[in-house]
Amino acid sequence: MFINIYQLKIKQYIENNLLFGNKLTPELFAILTVYFVQGILGLARLAVSFFLKDDLMLSPAQVSALMGVAAIPWVTKPIIGFLSDGKPLFGYRRRSYLILSGILGSMAWLSLGTIVHNAWGATIAILFTSLSVAMSDVIVDSVVVERAKNESLVKSGSLQSLTWGSSALGGLITAYFSGALLQQFSNNIVFLITACFPLLVVGIAGLIIEKPVEKETISNPFQGQIKQLWQTITQKSILAPVIFIALWQGTPSADSAFFFFSTNELGFTPEFLGRVRLITSLASLIGILCYQNWLKQISFRVMLGWSVVLSSLLGMTSLILVTHFNRTLGIDDHWFSLGDSLVLTVMGQIAFMPVLVLSARLCPEGIEASFFALLMSIWNLAGLLSHELGALLTHWLGVTETNFEHLWLLLLITNLSSLLPLPLLKLLPNEDPQMHNSLKNLPVSEIYEHHTPGGMLGQDIMPEVVLSNIKELGVEKK
Repeated sequence: MFINIYQLKIKQYIENNLLFGNKLTPELFAILTVYFVQGILGLARLAVSFFLKDDLMLSPAQVSALMGVAAIPWVTKPIIGFLSDGKPLFGYRRRSYLILSGILGSMAWLSLGTIVHNAWGATIAILFTSLSVAMSDVIVDSVVVERAKNESLVKSGSLQSLTWGSSALGGLITAYFSGALLQQFSNNIVFLITACFPLLVVGIAGLIIEKPVEKETISNPFQGQIKQLWQTITQKSILAPVIFIALWQGTPSADSAFFFFSTNELGFTPEFLGRVRLITSLASLIGILCYQNWLKQISFRVMLGWSVVLSSLLGMTSLILVTHFNRTLGIDDHWFSLGDSLVLTVMGQIAFMPVLVLSARLCPEGIEASFFALLMSIWNLAGLLSHELGALLTHWLGVTETNFEHLWLLLLITNLSSLLPLPLLKLLPNEDPQMHNSLKNLPVSEIYEHHTPGGMLGQDIMPEVVLSNIKELGVEKK
């Protein structure tokens, strides 16, 4: 009797303090597990970077091009959502797609650890790892949206906050260990360990509460949804800000070349890069808190204008490391990189918060979830173009795995190019974001490696899903 009361008190404490008032149910456990797996898959990010660089001997330009291909599934997320809604597998819209995503992910990581020995094989395998995460993200987001509709006003947004925290926890756990593990084991061993995590998604998919879909009830929502989305996005008030942000995010990136420089020229080890990832992960949280507490009342036009300018200027500090001027100042490469990454990541996260808030504001009532997914796909497409343009620039400037003579010029061009959208700044709305009714029940949002200057060292080669809960950004309905 005493044990049962004690267990009940523990459960109530967990629900009230750790789960934000949500009941601890098998389905909630399953939802949080999916998001946790998304975060913990970062364990292999550094291993992929070194695998492409050292094992396959790819050049910085080739790696940048490959990473652009890996972004394709995140561009096609609305299509995955349409398929899940209109084409159930084995009678289920959610469970079956979760199982499929877990199987795809596990097989892709397994192949990277065993049979992949060339660039084409790596491209296909990495593409499927990306597809696995994108698919599971679409499905679990839809489940969160459905469950969030039944939340009381008191608990509004609590489920989204919980899912963001679960993914962030997985990411923080692997931030350091991604490097420390690689210091002790080979890339292939890390891939094999990572292959186990998508199987967790397969194991918990059955816990999602869902009734089988009868064949006669299956409808085809594609045509109506696409027409409605097209009519919405072609409105001038929505299209103009979309063009501005897409141009900003689509400017070329030097991430791959900078990773080669930091490892081949500066001699940074996987263990040290793991420390940098840990610091940048924490710095991202600091950036979110800074925006939430002090900056969210600033108008979009002012906030994004200064963000574009300051991001470009602060990104120039990478030139100090490339030219070794920090050594002239008596600052060690490692310490300069840690401090530089910390400052740039905080600034980069602050710069991108208005983008997420503005994305929420642009969504019209009635098609919030599908339109938000469309906006995220546009931003992800811009990230893909950023990688491909960066690959072309890297190739044209002759930056290779050993030749970094023109890396300073590459960094200069990529940072200055981010200023190109400034003449279009007037396209952005200038109202206070808190004066506009926006979205309450959006899922966790993702951007496939948003183009900000803080990521080059902390994010290594692999693009990273940036998680940011809309409720926490203060755009819920008042």
